[in-house]
Amino acid sequence: MSLPPIFVADLFPLVSERTVAVLRGLSPEEWNLPTVSSKRRVRDVASHLLDGSLRRLSLHRDGYQAPDGSAQPREGESLVAFLARLNEEWEVGTRRLSPRVIVDLMEQADRELAAWFASLDPFKEAIFPVVWAGEERSANWMDVARDYTEKWHHAQQIFDAIGRPSTITERRLFHPCLDIFLRALPWSLRDADAPRGAVATVRIVGDAGGEWNVARGDSEWDFVQRPVEDRPACIVTLSQESAWKVFTRRLDAEAALQRFPDIHIEGDRRLGCAVVEMVSVMA
Repeated sequence: MSLPPIFVADLFPLVSERTVAVLRGLSPEEWNLPTVSSKRRVRDVASHLLDGSLRRLSLHRDGYQAPDGSAQPREGESLVAFLARLNEEWEVGTRRLSPRVIVDLMEQADRELAAWFASLDPFKEAIFPVVWAGEERSANWMDVARDYTEKWHHAQQIFDAIGRPSTITERRLFHPCLDIFLRALPWSLRDADAPRGAVATVRIVGDAGGEWNVARGDSEWDFVQRPVEDRPACIVTLSQESAWKVFTRRLDAEAALQRFPDIHIEGDRRLGCAVVEMVSVMA
């Protein structure tokens, strides 16, 4: 059973406006605070958000490629290593820019990006496949949704770092992000040892949460609607506050369970640990 498409193009302006609003009010000390859920400081996360919008507009909307090949992987460089290098090069270079300049540029770039995403046919083939969901080809709606998770979770890292109440955790903005993350579940369990028909359930607790179920078929996992009377092979329960952090970091299950004590696994522990190790970003 395929889950329905997630249309989030109209949510980009809301997340951007609220991110820009909080960034404009930061003190110099807050701008340099470390983030708990990444190795970056607030200034670097803000710069990364700007880079994502500018790079997408340049490559996707404008069809631009750097003539010196500097935006291409080097020989033998993996995709993850390539992206990490691009991110670091950008973040180091933009440390010369003031917070005001970065936020002004972000506001403009995000406005143009939202307009570009809104103009796309959601069902045409995307320029990028969503690799972490196991897709070799993706529709625009999935690619745009993937980009939304990037905007949302990096913005949330900033709220976490500065210790202020988040303005992007209402269900309208948060649930789509979690729903997109969970699209990686069948691919993440592809090598899990389980009999045909086994069901793995993920329950995310909170106003933005929900329940997702996948079943083992002959050769792969797929989403299912689980009858109430069926007992899943495993049930993984965690809070929405932990879920977005768990699924955006590459942690082995034991490290994740130690760091996030609200994660609870019922049933097949090995299968539950495979769920916990799901990563819904390129990391």
